[in-house]
Amino acid sequence: MIAHLNWTATLVFVAFFALVTGLGFIAGRWRAGDLDDLAEWGLGGRRFGAWVSWFLIGGDLYTAYTVIAVPAVVYAVGAYGMFAIPYTILIYPLLYLTFPRLWAVTRAKGYITAADYVDGRYGNRWLALAVALTGILATMPYIALQLVGMEKVISALGFEGGPWASHLPLTIAFIILAIYTYQSGLRAPAMIAFVKDIMIYIFVIAAVIVVPLKLGGYGAVFDAAGAALAKKAALSGKPAGLTLLPAQIMPFITLAIGSAMALFMYPHSMTGILAANSGTAIRKNAYMLPAYSLVLGFIAIMGYMALAAGIEVKNPQDVVPQLFLKMFPSWFAGFAFAGIAIGALVPAAVMSIGAANTFTRNVWKPFVDPGIGSKEEADLAKLMSLIVKVGALIVILVMPTTFALDLQLLGGVWMIQVFPAVVFGLFTRWFSGWALLAGWAIGMVVGTGLAAGPLAWTPVHAVFGLGFSAYNGLIAFVLNVAVAGALSALLPNTAPDATRAADYEDEALA
Repeated sequence: MIAHLNWTATLVFVAFFALVTGLGFIAGRWRAGDLDDLAEWGLGGRRFGAWVSWFLIGGDLYTAYTVIAVPAVVYAVGAYGMFAIPYTILIYPLLYLTFPRLWAVTRAKGYITAADYVDGRYGNRWLALAVALTGILATMPYIALQLVGMEKVISALGFEGGPWASHLPLTIAFIILAIYTYQSGLRAPAMIAFVKDIMIYIFVIAAVIVVPLKLGGYGAVFDAAGAALAKKAALSGKPAGLTLLPAQIMPFITLAIGSAMALFMYPHSMTGILAANSGTAIRKNAYMLPAYSLVLGFIAIMGYMALAAGIEVKNPQDVVPQLFLKMFPSWFAGFAFAGIAIGALVPAAVMSIGAANTFTRNVWKPFVDPGIGSKEEADLAKLMSLIVKVGALIVILVMPTTFALDLQLLGGVWMIQVFPAVVFGLFTRWFSGWALLAGWAIGMVVGTGLAAGPLAWTPVHAVFGLGFSAYNGLIAFVLNVAVAGALSALLPNTAPDATRAADYEDEALA
């Protein structure tokens, strides 16, 4: 089990993991509040300023699996894997224009989740339930894939074993995560995010300086990567290269746009936003967070570096750990692996909290126990956060990773279908709740149907009559809006609206 363990890297890894574990347990006393209240446990009391929000939201969106998967796709197919970079740039104008309004109305009305807001705005608890269940469904495989990222670096340390023994370090790490998240709520990932983000910045900057120097400069890196991708394309018959082929351009554009629209609809993204202390803090983050997009570009280039370094792996997800093991001393590889593993803990914690908040507020309370008290509500959310983590761990233990990946990729197709109910409602009450529910149902069915390939998830589909392919989620979204718009024109909007125009104004606009 430990015969081939890299002890130097492992000791550094364990030391930093122990550090963040300690931070997780003391986080409950940071900006202390009543953790028997759901807004305090699940949203940190809505007291995070611009800097704390920057680390939390960045740590929430740029995950361990991002560090593993984006270079892996670039390593496998080249430029097409770069779609993650423009989409993480496109989301920030959306953040600036819309989410201060959502923050303001949720603060004014005491809403905890996006589904809370949808229920109040449209007076339709079934639409709110659809938004809630979509978020929970899409979040579960997302958490599971954070475990994949952690598992890759643990494996790279040299830890070996049978099917169950190999998962032991991962299981222990997630048990620790579950305990301190239960105890400290959102404050735990917010505090740990400081350490995680600093570590990722350090090892990424080191990689983009040191690795090209060892390989003869960036010109040599791109030349070698281009040759390797051309060889892959010739052998496989599938497109791969340093630049996009003409047929890849529209799929690339639509995938970036659709992914950007979906990202902040996830419960964990929403949780990070709603935990801010003001609309101004959200606006500041809209122009500060692109720094993470710059780092993401550096991370993506690691795929080309691995090609240039001659790294060969059976699974492309192993390329980043193997690149660091080859190019850096063991102690620094251990540092980088710890940063990636901690990069799994922050989003996994926020994802479990977001899903737990959503289940408690929008499934259990309205449909099972409408009279639930404040403490019981918080206790149920804490319990659900444990159940969500256990479910994600079981997914990794018993389900093939490729299937978990397919489900996570489908998550974006699903989450974009709640965009009309959440974002359109921030600016107009013209749409009917029942019409939006019908549009959501059409979008979910069509998006899932388009994505169901014969062997695996298919990200794009040919658009009938237009001569190009587009992202499945965006195709389904267009049909979603068309149905919602047509039915809203036919169905009178008679449901009560619990919000007022003044509720959407934050301190910068009041």
